Amino acid sequence: MKKSIFDKKMEDPKFKTVYDEVSTEMNIGEQIAQIRHKAKMSQLELAKKVYTSRTAIVRYESGDYNRYNVGTLMRIAKALHKKLKISYV
Repeated sequence: MKKSIFDKKMEDPKFKTVYDEVSTEMNIGEQIAQIRHKAKMSQLELAKKVYTSRTAIVRYESGDYNRYNVGTLMRIAKALHKKLKISYV
Protein backbone atom coordinates (compact mmCIF):
# COMPACT_ATOMS: atom_id res chain seq x y z
CA MET A 1 0.00 0.00 0.00
CA LYS A 2 1.30 3.42 -0.94
CA LYS A 3 2.17 5.68 2.01
CA SER A 4 0.95 9.26 2.17
CA ILE A 5 3.46 12.11 2.24
CA PHE A 6 2.57 12.63 5.90
CA ASP A 7 3.26 8.98 6.73
CA LYS A 8 6.66 9.19 5.02
CA LYS A 9 7.56 12.41 6.87
CA MET A 10 6.59 10.89 10.23
CA GLU A 11 9.31 8.27 9.74
CA ASP A 12 11.89 11.06 10.17
CA PRO A 13 12.52 11.40 13.96
CA LYS A 14 13.37 15.13 13.70
CA PHE A 15 10.19 15.88 11.77
CA LYS A 16 8.11 13.79 14.18
CA THR A 17 9.52 15.63 17.22
CA VAL A 18 8.74 19.07 15.81
CA TYR A 19 5.36 17.91 14.54
CA ASP A 20 4.39 16.54 17.95
CA GLU A 21 5.37 19.83 19.61
CA VAL A 22 3.12 21.96 17.39
CA SER A 23 0.27 19.48 17.05
CA THR A 24 -1.89 21.27 19.60
CA GLU A 25 -2.26 24.18 17.18
CA MET A 26 -3.28 22.14 14.16
CA ASN A 27 -6.37 22.46 12.06
CA ILE A 28 -8.99 19.71 11.81
CA GLY A 29 -7.38 17.91 8.88
CA GLU A 30 -3.97 17.87 10.47
CA GLN A 31 -5.48 16.51 13.69
CA ILE A 32 -7.22 13.70 11.80
CA ALA A 33 -3.97 12.78 10.02
CA GLN A 34 -2.00 12.81 13.27
CA ILE A 35 -4.49 10.66 15.17
CA ARG A 36 -4.78 8.26 12.23
CA HIS A 37 -1.01 7.97 12.05
CA LYS A 38 -0.71 7.33 15.79
CA ALA A 39 -3.32 4.60 15.38
CA LYS A 40 -1.09 3.12 12.64
CA MET A 41 -4.03 3.23 10.26
CA SER A 42 -3.87 3.97 6.55
CA GLN A 43 -6.23 6.39 4.86
CA LEU A 44 -7.90 3.44 3.16
CA GLU A 45 -8.40 1.60 6.46
CA LEU A 46 -9.95 4.70 8.02
CA ALA A 47 -12.16 5.22 4.98
CA LYS A 48 -13.51 1.67 5.27
CA LYS A 49 -14.31 2.15 8.97
CA VAL A 50 -16.06 5.45 8.21
CA TYR A 51 -17.92 4.02 5.18
CA THR A 52 -16.45 6.55 2.79
CA SER A 53 -13.75 6.67 0.12
CA ARG A 54 -10.01 7.11 0.58
CA THR A 55 -10.25 10.30 -1.50
CA ALA A 56 -12.76 11.69 1.02
CA ILE A 57 -10.25 11.05 3.82
CA VAL A 58 -7.54 12.73 1.73
CA ARG A 59 -9.81 15.78 1.37
CA TYR A 60 -10.58 15.81 5.11
CA GLU A 61 -6.86 15.66 5.92
CA SER A 62 -6.07 18.47 3.49
CA GLY A 63 -5.08 21.76 5.06
CA ASP A 64 -7.13 23.59 2.45
CA TYR A 65 -10.43 21.75 2.99
CA ASN A 66 -13.18 23.64 4.83
CA ARG A 67 -16.46 21.84 4.08
CA TYR A 68 -16.48 19.38 6.95
CA ASN A 69 -19.64 17.45 7.75
CA VAL A 70 -20.29 16.94 11.46
CA GLY A 71 -21.69 13.46 10.87
CA THR A 72 -18.55 12.40 9.01
CA LEU A 73 -16.34 13.96 11.68
CA MET A 74 -18.24 11.97 14.31
CA ARG A 75 -17.73 8.72 12.37
CA ILE A 76 -14.02 9.53 11.97
CA ALA A 77 -13.71 10.19 15.70
CA LYS A 78 -15.47 6.92 16.52
CA ALA A 79 -13.28 4.95 14.09
CA LEU A 80 -10.19 6.45 15.77
CA HIS A 81 -11.58 5.81 19.29
CA LYS A 82 -11.80 9.53 20.02
CA LYS A 83 -14.54 11.98 20.93
CA LEU A 84 -15.39 14.91 18.68
CA LYS A 85 -15.14 18.28 20.43
CA ILE A 86 -16.16 21.47 18.67
CA SER A 87 -15.31 24.79 20.24
CA TYR A 88 -15.09 28.47 19.40
CA VAL A 89 -11.88 30.29 20.19
